Amino acid sequence: MDLSLYFSPISLFDYDTELQTNRNRIAGLANVYFEKSGFPELDEANIALLGVSEDRGSLENTGCADGPDHVRGYFYNLYSHWNDLKLVDLGNIRQGNTIDDTYFAIKEVVAHLLTRNILPIIIGGSQDLTYANYLAYENIGKVINFAAVDSHFDLGHDEHELTSRSYLSRIILHQPNYLFNYTNIGYQSYYADPDAIVLMKNLFFDSNRLGIVRLNMEEAEPMIRNADFVSFDISSIRHADAPGTFYSNPNGFLGEEACRICRYAGMSDKLSSIGFYEYNPGIDIQGQTAKLISQMIWYFIDGYMNRTNDLPEEGIDDYIRFMVKVEGFEDQLVFLKSKRTERWWMVVQSSNNIGEKYRRHQFVPCSYTDYQTALKQEIPDRWWKVQQKLM
Repeated sequence: MDLSLYFSPISLFDYDTELQTNRNRIAGLANVYFEKSGFPELDEANIALLGVSEDRGSLENTGCADGPDHVRGYFYNLYSHWNDLKLVDLGNIRQGNTIDDTYFAIKEVVAHLLTRNILPIIIGGSQDLTYANYLAYENIGKVINFAAVDSHFDLGHDEHELTSRSYLSRIILHQPNYLFNYTNIGYQSYYADPDAIVLMKNLFFDSNRLGIVRLNMEEAEPMIRNADFVSFDISSIRHADAPGTFYSNPNGFLGEEACRICRYAGMSDKLSSIGFYEYNPGIDIQGQTAKLISQMIWYFIDGYMNRTNDLPEEGIDDYIRFMVKVEGFEDQLVFLKSKRTERWWMVVQSSNNIGEKYRRHQFVPCSYTDYQTALKQEIPDRWWKVQQKLM
């Protein structure tokens, strides 16, 4: 497959020779698609950066198609602390004749990278591009968990319209369906329709209010660790830290918290792609939002470079098993604690003969708090939701 057909080379006016020859900066180690250098080889790559110049689904945030190169301008100035990183920058996916053409290009590119075990980092563009990222997993036949860092649920009101404010409905209703679980991180109640909150509960999805997440940021780690891919809406960060989007809010995550979430995502051995959306350079202030996104990507890569292959379905002997008997339940609850990282999982057993494609979803990332909940003779909410889906 010739991926170069979908891409245009990047053009950064401040990407000078000094940066490219400085081995300590990210620019010195990245293999970037410039017109002169040609499309990069993928043979040894483990991370691929790609921009998407598309904002036709952005509603009020027109201009976010210009975001990718502005982020790159700051990202490549950052220093690398990793010796073994093989980073390629594929350039920007061109706008198709229709927005569906752009979705198709993203789907094909991301699916190809996933099959080669290369992790895509997508810089949008509007958040409806998340739908195309989801379709890539359908392309390879993988049932997945998806997490969105977002102040809204983005369900929309018209099931036929696909925009940055309705993409989640399209994912939920898409057939055949390859979505096992959806997790929202940081929704703000005054932006949430009460009916949407009820829908999240009825579908056994995970919705986490901004205040609850910020109260204990460590609990965000298992939320992220359960995801195969993450969609990060920049408007979930407060305006004071990220003013460069039409949808910015006075409340939201702090810049430091956004970087922390990204590092959690990078550290997750399960996560295989991530996207950053809704950055609009036309309304940014002194490049502040672009700088923050570049640092978020830096923290994601730092987490990625510290992965430890910590997946219980691939090596159960590397975990300490804890059995908890809860009154009223015939079977004991099973908890696993990693000997290497001290992270926790629950094993959700099902009496049904579930297919192989669902088997990995029986291992549910959790925290020590969930184990303590079970010791108090209460069923952890995470366990219950997965058990309902596997019935």
